[in-house]
Amino acid sequence: MSEARRTPLYAAHVRRGGRMVEFAGFSLPVQYTSILEEHAAVREHAGLFDVSHMGQLALSGPGALATVDRLLSRRTSTAKVGQVRYALLCNDAGGVVDDVTAYRRDDDVMLCVNAANIEKDRAWVQAHLGASTTLRDESEATALLALQGPTAADVLRAVADEALVAQKRFHFARGPVAGCSALVSRTGYTGADGYEIYCAAGDAEALFEALLAKGAAWGLRPCGLGARDTLRLEAALPLYGHELDDTTSPLEAGLDRFVEQDGDFIGADAIRARSSKGHPRALAGFVLEDRGVARAGCPVAHEGREVGVVTSGGPSPTLQKSIGLAYVPPPLAGAGTVIEVLIRGRSVRARIAETPFVRGTRAGRSANA
Repeated sequence: MSEARRTPLYAAHVRRGGRMVEFAGFSLPVQYTSILEEHAAVREHAGLFDVSHMGQLALSGPGALATVDRLLSRRTSTAKVGQVRYALLCNDAGGVVDDVTAYRRDDDVMLCVNAANIEKDRAWVQAHLGASTTLRDESEATALLALQGPTAADVLRAVADEALVAQKRFHFARGPVAGCSALVSRTGYTGADGYEIYCAAGDAEALFEALLAKGAAWGLRPCGLGARDTLRLEAALPLYGHELDDTTSPLEAGLDRFVEQDGDFIGADAIRARSSKGHPRALAGFVLEDRGVARAGCPVAHEGREVGVVTSGGPSPTLQKSIGLAYVPPPLAGAGTVIEVLIRGRSVRARIAETPFVRGTRAGRSANA
């Protein structure tokens, strides 16, 4: 087994006492103090995550926009420079190769892809490059920080111009952050307010430390993978390899709004064909009503018959309940339906719930975000 790769912030994590684990081939902190404390920091104040393991693939040239439109489930050519779009990279069978964010930059389109899929995505995109399009992998040269929480804007304002702070959701802009050249966007993977800060790998440690020093006044603290997962689960956001994979249609996963149904992207015909036949399953959120913790892979039953499987699950620090996501038959996916989750052979009563599980100010969002 090859040694785990290190992000540009590895030394900073170790110096600050991060408990390092391997994730998607990278050595990353799962926590610094405790998952509960770091989760609460993001919901109530702000947290700073190292997500430099994510990949960045840039497509440029006269044919780049046409290529990206052919690759993704939503058109990027209709976006303005400075806009970000969440979309799916699909295969010929209508399954999801990856879920990505597409940044329409001045002279190219940058796809931010999942760490575990960098090589797969790069090969897929390379194999489907259109005319007059060049692919460039910027992953090694790029570091990425996620600044998340209701005071994230205050923290960023202390080290950057107001233009970066005030931009709208799913937009981005360039400018100095704590003296480092950066691209700052507002998308988020926690359900809270926040920003993503892209910078050169060599600037990452200085930027990380500057943000933590300036942000201390607003309750900013470094956070690890553990809190990132509990936060995204409360927000009911998909994780590739759990809710999404090469066999799953984005429509099964409830991502209809990110699929242009009249599009001609790769996989569009297959997605339409699968939809016309009726999907045998739908992704739904649930809350356990009895004691237990549902984990990925736990069977789901209804009236004593196994009908589905949990894709993600765990305790919700905000709700003080155990929650999860599962694929179940569409008739059972409505809020209020009673199901059973089989946890280590024990049937635990649960109820389908509306998602996201946590929203609004409780999730760390301002009223106008």
